[in-house]
Amino acid sequence: MTQAGQEFERLVEIMTRLRSAEGCPWDREQTHQSIKHNLIEETYEAVDAIDAGDMRELRDELGDVLMQVVFHAQMADESGEFDIGDVTNGICDKLIRRHPHVFGDAVVEHADEVVDRWEKIKSEEKGNEHRTSILDGVPKTLPALARAMDISKRAAKAGFEWPDLDAVVEKLDEEVHELKQELKEGDRERAAEEIGDLLFTIVNVARWMKVDPEDALRAMTRRFAARFRRIEDAARESGRPLEAMTLQEMDALWDQAKNE
Repeated sequence: MTQAGQEFERLVEIMTRLRSAEGCPWDREQTHQSIKHNLIEETYEAVDAIDAGDMRELRDELGDVLMQVVFHAQMADESGEFDIGDVTNGICDKLIRRHPHVFGDAVVEHADEVVDRWEKIKSEEKGNEHRTSILDGVPKTLPALARAMDISKRAAKAGFEWPDLDAVVEKLDEEVHELKQELKEGDRERAAEEIGDLLFTIVNVARWMKVDPEDALRAMTRRFAARFRRIEDAARESGRPLEAMTLQEMDALWDQAKNE
């Protein structure tokens, strides 16, 4: 067994111990439902490490993600549903089955063809017979922007698509105009619908530009936070509370931080 295999086996043994009668009271009390959000949280922390380019942090966060996988598998093993061996065997079989150009005789010319073949094989697999729409299978718990992008891609692949980017931008202008109209009317519910339409259209602009809207918004939020902290620092240095600053002072500091 390789060192990686030995360490993985050690992790499984540790989790088994933690869940045992002689183990940890907190770990024993957990269920799939009680820790499901931990899996999401740990995944996002790993994404943060990737965005920061921090490989040491990424290593640690991937360990946390792996621990969540082993935790869920251990609970399933205890209830007789499946164990970690079933999980790893399943993903190994799936990877081999969905890469016939690597593990079989199929030939592909480019990455897009790989994606198309992957989706076709996936649709033919056992367990997917109940899917009647190409939109079936998009997780409802995905972040809204990510889910919108996935749904938009699937619809476009089926031919429900704008002729070019200019048409998408024209739709964007239309949605902005409609939102302005609803804001004038003061109808909160209708305005919310128009905001949704606008966001979905922006997702389509991002798709045409091959930009991940989640990444774009995360990057913008980081820039906003960094610039706003500059305003807070300036307030502290001047010995005044932030609330005492005028909007003009804040704007000047914002522009300075933006230029830098």
